[in-house]
Amino acid sequence: MGLYKNWIDNWETKLASRDTNRVVRPFEWGLDWLEGIPADSDPRRAIRQYAAQGIAQSGSFFSFQEPADHHLDGNHLTFTSPLVCPYPENNTVHAEFFPAANARGRAVLVLPQWNHDASAHIGLCRLLNRFGLSALRMSLAYHDRRMPAELARADYHVSSNVGRTIHACRQSIVDARACLGWLERQGCERLAILGTSLGSCIAFIAAAHDSRIRVGVFNHVSTYFSDVVCTGLSTQHVRQAFNGNVSQDELRDYWSVISPAAYLDRMDGRKLAALLIWAKYDTTFPPLYSRQLIGAYRAKRLPHKAFCLPCAHYTTGQFPFNILDGLAMCGFLRRNL
Repeated sequence: MGLYKNWIDNWETKLASRDTNRVVRPFEWGLDWLEGIPADSDPRRAIRQYAAQGIAQSGSFFSFQEPADHHLDGNHLTFTSPLVCPYPENNTVHAEFFPAANARGRAVLVLPQWNHDASAHIGLCRLLNRFGLSALRMSLAYHDRRMPAELARADYHVSSNVGRTIHACRQSIVDARACLGWLERQGCERLAILGTSLGSCIAFIAAAHDSRIRVGVFNHVSTYFSDVVCTGLSTQHVRQAFNGNVSQDELRDYWSVISPAAYLDRMDGRKLAALLIWAKYDTTFPPLYSRQLIGAYRAKRLPHKAFCLPCAHYTTGQFPFNILDGLAMCGFLRRNL
């Protein structure tokens, strides 16, 4: 098994190092991204209080007004984000619709991984169609056509700007819920959500706050947003800016409001079938944190199934692991939706 692990590790490192455009950006508190916080506030205290209040009133924090400008051009859906930001490109939500003729009102909202492009998860949506499920793939905030011109990567969704990262996740969550509303108006009465990596975090929090979701597939899971950023392979350039400014424990508090662990209690009493996927050799979502979330589900006796992939994070997208992952997700959705 040592040889196999080394093979996966080497393959994973090679895949993770393909991108050469990662930028170490300056550390910023980003108080201007958080409503109600005066610019002269003590940032540590202010953000900690903001996060605690957001969790305590999360129903309001992730509430929104339904957009009135949904437009479907062919299979391409656009509408104005319910939570706007200073970047016009990012304020238009983009999604691709893949209806299945035999769906019988079943549809899955698909949220891809961090730094996804326009082609991400399109193959998965077509596979969902083969399983008799319609699919709507939404681009996360600052991704794909939503990316501001000055960016080469979706750096503004996960970055060393504490406040902006909170705002970006909140925006993706309300955008996802707005997509669910559109699907519902198309006659899709049985709704599910599927998220991968960053998309998994967004999907989990959306599911915790939206009772329309019957099934959740969370592809790579972790308890706290900050733990992945502070320990994961793919975010080394982000955490460099935190060194000497914010500790992992502090960041766990600040970003608790965008962390799945904060909303586990909202799953109590829900008949939401959940598939929790993790990878045994993952160095981006370390297995320690995946097991913590799965352990919390077990302790709370929440309905779920855990599925372990014999690979790591980037290698999940490679043959044969992508086939294992795709079939596990689609099969679970067909059985439970």
